[in-house]
Amino acid sequence: MTKRIFVTATNTNIGKTYTTKLLLREYASRGLKVGVIKPIETGVVGGYAEDAEELLETLKELNTKLWHLEAEDIVPIMYEMPSAPYIASNNTPLDLKKILTKIEELEAFCDIIIIEGAGGLYVPIDDKYMMIDLIQKLDAVALLVTHCSLGCINDTLLSKKALEDKKMEHVVAFNCKEGDESFSKISEPYFLKTGFKVLKVGRDIDIICDVLYNL
Repeated sequence: MTKRIFVTATNTNIGKTYTTKLLLREYASRGLKVGVIKPIETGVVGGYAEDAEELLETLKELNTKLWHLEAEDIVPIMYEMPSAPYIASNNTPLDLKKILTKIEELEAFCDIIIIEGAGGLYVPIDDKYMMIDLIQKLDAVALLVTHCSLGCINDTLLSKKALEDKKMEHVVAFNCKEGDESFSKISEPYFLKTGFKVLKVGRDIDIICDVLYNL
């Protein structure tokens, strides 16, 4: 069965697409046939889905069997307004079948599928589903990407608890960006002293991939 990994985050603009591309490259370097999908993208203006195009370019570089794909195959559901899908779609019911069909089409050519979410875990999709529910519906393990700036302790622990409350298998990884040098002084000591394993996206992508693949 193809492995499914869902990349989520503590909020928007944390680095999900960046992390997704690193996962794709790491797994491909191990000889695995990779695939990627972002089920929902908002903020699509003039039919141009920025994340879809970026992911598609990386995917075609890594898996030549998927050269036939278009952006609509990577992002099957697109909305123009840059907001939560609930708002952007005017509360249109989630078309889960459409997403699953695209994933199954990819799986015919892949050993592993990276699924990139939109926003954080409790972004509303419609009046029935939050983003965290989509992870379960797609039968995926989760990679929670969190930030390294002030406030990351609260944000990380809240999101991790949400996953734990639903008994969802997951890994947490910190995406430290330029300007986050203070992380080692203001936040990391808490995680280390409480036994929280600090995995960093840019430094530990090989370890992150190992753990995710074995969940």
